[in-house]
Amino acid sequence: MKQTLTLFLLLFNLNLFAQKLEGSITNTNRNPIEGGFVLNKRIDKHSHSNKLGYFVLDKVSKGDTLEISCMGFKTQKVVYRPEQKFLQIVLEESVFQLNEVTISPEVNAQSIISKIDLKTYPVNSSQEILRKVPGLFIGQHAGGGKAEQLFLRGFDLDHGTDINISVDGMPVNMVSHAHGQGYADLHFLIPETIEKIDYGKGSYFANKGNLTTAGYVEFQTKERIKESQVSVNAGMFNTFRTMALVNLLGQQEKQSAYVASEYLYSDGPFISPQKFNRLNLMGKYALELPNQNKINFSVSHFSSKWNASGQVPQRAIDEGLITRFGAIDDKEGGNTSRTNVNFQHTKKVGESLLIKNTAYYSHYNFELYSNFTFFLNDSTNGDQIKQKESRDILGMQSEIHKYYTLPSGNLSWQSGVGFRYDAVNDIELSHTLNRTKILERLKFGNVKETNAFGFTGIEYHRGNWLINPALRLDYFNFNYLDKLNNNQVQSVAKVIASPKLNIIYNPDHDIQLFFKAGKGFHSNDTRVSSLASNSKAILPVAYGADLGMIWKPQSRLILNMALWYLHLDQEFVYVGDEAVIEASGKSVRKGLDLGVRYQINNWLFFNADMTNTLARSIDEPEGANYIPLAPDFTLTGGLSVTHPSGFSGGLRVRHLGNRAANEDYSIVAKGYTVTDANVNYKFKKVNFGLIAENLFNVKWNETQFATESRLQNEVNPVEEIHFTPGFPFFLKATVGVSF
Repeated sequence: MKQTLTLFLLLFNLNLFAQKLEGSITNTNRNPIEGGFVLNKRIDKHSHSNKLGYFVLDKVSKGDTLEISCMGFKTQKVVYRPEQKFLQIVLEESVFQLNEVTISPEVNAQSIISKIDLKTYPVNSSQEILRKVPGLFIGQHAGGGKAEQLFLRGFDLDHGTDINISVDGMPVNMVSHAHGQGYADLHFLIPETIEKIDYGKGSYFANKGNLTTAGYVEFQTKERIKESQVSVNAGMFNTFRTMALVNLLGQQEKQSAYVASEYLYSDGPFISPQKFNRLNLMGKYALELPNQNKINFSVSHFSSKWNASGQVPQRAIDEGLITRFGAIDDKEGGNTSRTNVNFQHTKKVGESLLIKNTAYYSHYNFELYSNFTFFLNDSTNGDQIKQKESRDILGMQSEIHKYYTLPSGNLSWQSGVGFRYDAVNDIELSHTLNRTKILERLKFGNVKETNAFGFTGIEYHRGNWLINPALRLDYFNFNYLDKLNNNQVQSVAKVIASPKLNIIYNPDHDIQLFFKAGKGFHSNDTRVSSLASNSKAILPVAYGADLGMIWKPQSRLILNMALWYLHLDQEFVYVGDEAVIEASGKSVRKGLDLGVRYQINNWLFFNADMTNTLARSIDEPEGANYIPLAPDFTLTGGLSVTHPSGFSGGLRVRHLGNRAANEDYSIVAKGYTVTDANVNYKFKKVNFGLIAENLFNVKWNETQFATESRLQNEVNPVEEIHFTPGFPFFLKATVGVSF
């Protein structure tokens, strides 16, 4: 009895003197660490740091041991003393270990997957940047300079119509583009400058608006670099790449600056050399000001030129007219450039309020020559087309994040406002000959498109639950001046509301269950919207839901799963290659995402992602309701090595299954399985590497389309698969030096 009473008094006193501890977690560069895990070992109670690095931990008593950990940083232990009113933790970087990963009670905890992949599978080329998003496939079909074709969750995303892509808060997608809605050319981003990749699937995020139907991808570039580096890469097909990353200010405490450059040239495996060349330049400066103010300023420029062999018809190869790497019209190709200026300002007020402002400006030029149908429409000159535009983009976004500690839990509030304005001059589609002569202008005019928006939402944490209701409002104004129709001006305005709801349950730091639902949309091309009064033709909406989990059953194993559903309203699409408007009926997509991350030992990692999808048109009869080119099954996976001896490398496999190329599946886009490998050795400050793409030299078609075309010697047109061949075995070597 006396022992029971003593124990009761001890527990009573511990609770009596238990306190609420506030603190912050930063890295050695004084940048806040989001998702830092703070564990009270005595009572097994934990907390996580937010975007400010700020955390609150309840029921902390004198002498409690607190363990602070985060992926990629050394774990730190602190013994709590009551006189510590605010605990400031600085974590040092370390070799990545999967047992350091904790599953945070966050709306987008799945972004932890991209953090793991970026640590274990470094980006080796610009083509690999978007492959860091699980389930996202890309395909190039215009000589390397055109934005890639994207596939995700049963979508042929074209070049970005249903996925929102941004870099440092600046949009990459081009609305009302000469080639296709949402065109997202990410080639201005130098892979070595990437610090973080954040992604989310679905339309459940209030701060992501237009084009966020299948999801979003957000890249964050490095604020500072530890050391400078220069690398040279050379390989088959007359391929050459050089990259430089130079620290300008050393390791100063309050400010940092660096410049980066990249030059790439390649002829590719094609009979007609691509002569593809790209130049990237970038500079970034960061300054920490008094009163917890910080600014980031970056400038970048990108330019590219190329030739292309285009998409070739299967029958021309079967008949021996050309090889797989030949061309019917080798006069395709183009040039493009983009200059960006980006400014970001963050202001911390105390430890619970963050204000973040982003402003950006881009100047963009684009000129593309294509020939998809050869001699179908013009039996004498051929069907070559030119798509061209010159564009200026101006925009800003201001966000406020406020965190409250309540008796019943914690509450965070996020709101934001912003706008984007696109002025596109001389946006053109013309029938041309040999890139030199305009035979007929099919579309020619100026586009002015404005998107103003606001959003607000709360995240209420109570116990193991997080509830996140949110609402977004978007206003659009579309204006088109038609230079082929007496400078007639067509305009229309539209407002859309997009509610969201996310419910998260974290019984402990090893598992999360989630339900997500929301309404999203993508705007249509101004040349459609300005003529329409039907809201579905202006802002077709999507309704989606996800039910899933992230689970860490063992210290070195993470599994993720999601069942999802997406319904799209009818829309009207402007086809930039033909200057026509096509109606597209309602559709439904539903599927299953599965992923695994496993650390086999201290230096060997395995990952895999699988997506199985059913994509169908609702209004069409059974058997004629396939959505052309919608991927049904995708699988990616591989092994990665990071050995203390200096050896590193990886083996990656990606598989895309057969899929319908037309509505009744009578034409099949063949699937493929491609394996890539790389090996590296770092000796002191020098790194040597080999990269082998398509290791087993399989024949595969990178992009495929069911197209009606006519060759010059044919009387009647034929509809069949036209494709761009994937690269054969491709070996590159690289040497890099750090200093």
